[in-house]
Amino acid sequence: GPGILTRTLLNAGVKVVALESNSAFLPNLQSLENSLDGQLKVIYGDFFRLDPLVPGTVKPPAVCSDKLFETMGVEAVPWRADIPVKIFGILPQRRERNMLWRLLFALYECSSIYRYGRVELNIFVSEKEYKVLTAKPGEVRAYQALTVLWQVGCEIELLHKEPWSSFVTNLKSGGLAIPKSRWLPNDHLCLVRLTPQQNLFTGGLTPTNSSTFIFMVKQCLAKPRSRLTDRLKSWSLDNSGKLLRELEIPKNAETRNLYPEDYRRLFEALQNSSVFTETWFHDEVLESIRNIN
Repeated sequence: GPGILTRTLLNAGVKVVALESNSAFLPNLQSLENSLDGQLKVIYGDFFRLDPLVPGTVKPPAVCSDKLFETMGVEAVPWRADIPVKIFGILPQRRERNMLWRLLFALYECSSIYRYGRVELNIFVSEKEYKVLTAKPGEVRAYQALTVLWQVGCEIELLHKEPWSSFVTNLKSGGLAIPKSRWLPNDHLCLVRLTPQQNLFTGGLTPTNSSTFIFMVKQCLAKPRSRLTDRLKSWSLDNSGKLLRELEIPKNAETRNLYPEDYRRLFEALQNSSVFTETWFHDEVLESIRNIN
């Protein structure tokens, strides 16, 4: 981007490690680094090409999180400890949804940046994706699997909204080249703070079984108007009515009407059934993960 986040953080007196993915900009940044007496460290790399899912040696600007955090001098801390590092950036618009999913998997599996603890993200996302992240049950279009999973995993806080005109300079047909959104408002970029929940891995949810939780939510909200009982029956659960009564979920509830915490409670209850031990279910989980990655 134009460096506005870096400049703001430096002016606030914060120690900054800046990842620059364009080698043409490195000389000027390195000159700035040399003039700031240790406040700024510049690394040739791209945060959005972190831990690429390819075999062999990682070539810059792609970067491995373990090398990056070692260079930054950040050590891993227990999950329930304080925030070890804060990351600021702007999600690339062309890969925005893909990046949100990849970060989500890393969060739940405690992989990549989340091997080091509850890393805080402060990122500009499009207004339409912000609406998805913060949607409420029953909101048609906006309430999705991504909504449930981010709300279970993180505290979500809107820090700032900025009109697209502050960022977009490309002219297209006489107007600003703002990404189009048919169903949700998209007039701003939103600076959103995503702080992982300290109690995320209490109860029955663990980094080991979190992929199954993600798959369960995706399956339920693939058809948001479907009844939860129908979904449970499709998983060969015979006592779905009894389970829903115990969880105080209405028998005829549609999947789009469950709160994120309802999905977590449902998952933890299903851990005690035979559903998630079936081979076919795990095969579908693995296939779902491969498709997203």
